[in-house]
Amino acid sequence: MVKGSKFLSGTVINPPAITKNTSLTELIDTTFLAYNAGRLREACQLFTHKMLMDDVTIGLSLTGALTPAGIARSAMIPLIEAGFVDWIVSTGANLYHDTHFGLGCTLRRGSHLWDDTILRNEQVIRIYDIVFDYDVLLSTDKFFREILSGPEFAKSMTTAELHYLCGKYLDEREKKLGLKHSTLLATAYRCGVPVYTSSPGDSSIGMNVAALSLYGKGPLVDVSADVNETAAIVLNAKRSGGKSAVFILGGGSPKNFLLQTEPQIQEVLGINEAGHDYFLQVTDARPDTGGLSGATPSEAVSWGKVDPKALPNTVVCYLDSTIGLPVIAAYALANHSPRALKQLYNKRQALVDQLKEEHEAALCASTQ
Repeated sequence: MVKGSKFLSGTVINPPAITKNTSLTELIDTTFLAYNAGRLREACQLFTHKMLMDDVTIGLSLTGALTPAGIARSAMIPLIEAGFVDWIVSTGANLYHDTHFGLGCTLRRGSHLWDDTILRNEQVIRIYDIVFDYDVLLSTDKFFREILSGPEFAKSMTTAELHYLCGKYLDEREKKLGLKHSTLLATAYRCGVPVYTSSPGDSSIGMNVAALSLYGKGPLVDVSADVNETAAIVLNAKRSGGKSAVFILGGGSPKNFLLQTEPQIQEVLGINEAGHDYFLQVTDARPDTGGLSGATPSEAVSWGKVDPKALPNTVVCYLDSTIGLPVIAAYALANHSPRALKQLYNKRQALVDQLKEEHEAALCASTQ
């Protein structure tokens, strides 16, 4: 028998009994010891004790129907307001369904076992066990078409600017309706957090933009500018002496858009960089199918997306985001004071100018 093995240096598994007085922090730190509970503990501690350091810029990606379940109001909005999220990449669907709450629409708990033929006949929309009236869609579509027809939107713009302007109108609507902390977009607008959509045509917001384009109205979304802005945010995080962190809920296109910032910097623009410094993902996707949603941080190293030295600062939790995010948010809010808002939305052009300057310097160096 080998004595003193380094593999036997871990914490002894001897948790205290859970009582009615056990706090969330105590529960996670002392009883989430193994398996996916262990990964969730590691996620809470990585996010709170390392990613939330003042010099870290945190990008959050959102996939899956999170906002219809109320996750924006319960977890995302408090994180944004506390300065714990600096920029976001989301599916358009999450932003569209988030808007329902800011318009005073009602979504209700239902059952995934209900007959969808009957629901269709009664004009009830179902998202698994969430249900709402078909008029919720129609009123939300009307809201977007009305604001998108305005003069502010009649130009080429990034999805960050598109969502910032939408957030401004939602902020006004919240005030008129007497609502508080109801939508992610209004909160991001107030906090200066840029919100991007990697596939702007793939949602009801994009569908309404497309409808207006039939008549030469509405915005022209500049996806190339999105790519450059997000890369510039990450490069600035590094060049300012700090670090870049990615917090990934689910996977899909937003995950890749968040991570591809580093290959854009290194591979395409030829700028010397090493990869993101922190990687935290909550997902139900398996890595063995070859899909991006389940790709591990170690695989991301081979693409330059994650700094090889940062692998000890990576955690993947294999569980539902509607479980993982509220737990991580509650732990972080209980154990870390608010950070100053970075207000990255208002710095976008300056950051892109910095990116372009470094790209031009890299081009000059490569020709010498």
